[in-house]
Amino acid sequence: MRVLLHYDMDYTDVGDTATDDTVPGTDLDVVSCAEEDDERFAKLLPDAEVIWHVLRPLTADDIARAPRLRLIQKLGTGVNTIDLDAAAERGVAVANMPGTNAQAVAETTLLLMLATLRRVVTFDARTREGRGWPADRALVGGELSGRTVGLLGGGQIAGLLRGMLEAIGATVLYTSRRPRPGDPSWRELDDLLRASDIVSVHIPLTGETHHLLDRDRLALLPPGAIVVNTARGAIVDESALAEALASGRLAGAGLDVFEREPVPAGNPLLDLGNVVVMPHVAWLTRETWDRYFTVAVENCRRLARGEELLHRVR
Repeated sequence: MRVLLHYDMDYTDVGDTATDDTVPGTDLDVVSCAEEDDERFAKLLPDAEVIWHVLRPLTADDIARAPRLRLIQKLGTGVNTIDLDAAAERGVAVANMPGTNAQAVAETTLLLMLATLRRVVTFDARTREGRGWPADRALVGGELSGRTVGLLGGGQIAGLLRGMLEAIGATVLYTSRRPRPGDPSWRELDDLLRASDIVSVHIPLTGETHHLLDRDRLALLPPGAIVVNTARGAIVDESALAEALASGRLAGAGLDVFEREPVPAGNPLLDLGNVVVMPHVAWLTRETWDRYFTVAVENCRRLARGEELLHRVR
């Protein structure tokens, strides 16, 4: 079975999960292609029966150039980068793997909160330049303990993060699609924003959630609040966020995701000293890759045997 891993990594570099776990009589023939190498991707598509998909959008044109394609396996959770309608029209199954990256993303979210509060990037740069002491008054950081953190989302990542935050001493509130008025930690979105010293995004990108945190909603946050996003960039209106940060009304942001990825050098958020950035790698750990490939190989086995796929989306 020809599998196309659309990411610049050989899956055998990460572990032995897929190497020995093949379908009898249907050995997995895995080839990898860097996400930015469109020419190589186009050459590999016609022979691909399965695509292991990470981040680069998979379009209707891509799917049309893969006549043998039977399964698009998302390595992760969000399927907003896959043209689901085009896949359905061509009878191509789509599956994801919810929860497999939850630990990594929760830990990275905590990291971004702490890095933003304590101005880690600024102090790192100053220290490397030989001027670590004294610190400007504006660089004095704060602690998570005693702060209120509002989580947008009530899924597995938010649940893991909540435990970490409460262990540190933070108060955690959350909002979710389904109202949970009996839970004292649950709030309507606008009420949650008004109460949060830090707001952290953990919801999928849909038509409903696009620019959910727009200029008006960001204005509901208390002065000096921090925004952290490890979900999808377009949930936050980047222009409005940049304005609020540049004006000093918001104290900082920790961002692993952007509206346009990879984020271009001209993005105004990159010019702000109170923003900590990462290139959509909150999920990227050796442990996550091992969990990804365990599910991906199992679904290839099920596909070959005509069995029900794990976590089929379409």
